[in-house]
Amino acid sequence: MIRHCVFVRFRDDVSTSERAAIHADLEALRSVIDGMGKVHFSANVSPEPFARGLTHGFTIDFRDAGARDAYLTHEAHQRAGARLVAALEGGTDGLMVFDLEFTEM
Repeated sequence: MIRHCVFVRFRDDVSTSERAAIHADLEALRSVIDGMGKVHFSANVSPEPFARGLTHGFTIDFRDAGARDAYLTHEAHQRAGARLVAALEGGTDGLMVFDLEFTEM
């Protein structure tokens, strides 16, 4: 399984409704990407001072690297990703992506 972790810093002028629409765009990809799990989206709630200005994040679990790769190259992901980046402070400077691989035990 691949856990796709994305952490972002939204611009101050990006509304709650725009954030929800971005989440909905990403969630809608589940209907076209086989092996893609639910998108979990949240504001940072950690009391630790290590967020480096990142304010929100989401995770998606993929069955395997192939499903993750299909997501990354899908045209609907490209559109959703562009919408997300446009809402971030500094564009891609307001973004961190980290993928973790887990094996079943």
